Amino acid sequence: MTEELSDRQKQIIDVSLELIAENGIQGLTIKNLAKKIGFSESAIYRHYENKIQILVAILNYFKKNTENLFNSGLNVEGDALSKINHILYNQFRIFSASPSFVAVIFSEELFRNEAILVEKVREIMNNNFSAINSIISTGQLNGELRNDIEAAHLSVVVMGTLRLFVKQWQMSNYAFDLVQKGDELSNSIKLLIIK
Repeated sequence: MTEELSDRQKQIIDVSLELIAENGIQGLTIKNLAKKIGFSESAIYRHYENKIQILVAILNYFKKNTENLFNSGLNVEGDALSKINHILYNQFRIFSASPSFVAVIFSEELFRNEAILVEKVREIMNNNFSAINSIISTGQLNGELRNDIEAAHLSVVVMGTLRLFVKQWQMSNYAFDLVQKGDELSNSIKLLIIK
């Protein structure tokens, strides 16, 4: 369980995300952060030891939000497709509202020398995969989803599609409406996995 953030820590995270959105992860430095917030570097060090700790805090924040989202998806009324659609729609909505999350979450190649960041991203991916896999397995048992393909493989299709689609949106410099086009994509996923 992650601890509650102070108002100052939330401000540091928010401004860090702004810097990442403007200049990529390389643009996030303690110096740039202090300048943008308008206080000394030492004031930032009172809350976070270094840039890695700030990135850990961002990943923890995102992890908490996605856990809530995916858990709420498990509890949505309706069939498996409704649950998956709920999760995808809300994930697209979150990324659309905060594109800088994409830069952090999908930058694990930049983290390969930072084991703690790799582990945080792995936790997020595993938790999200488990939730989708649970929904798909239940949908297969209930005869709602195709069962000629393993639930784990269908889960990879759903999660991999989500990831690639969001990455395409990021690489296009956010040129299309992620929520609207994501809804169209969700309908295509439905055709792939429905029985």
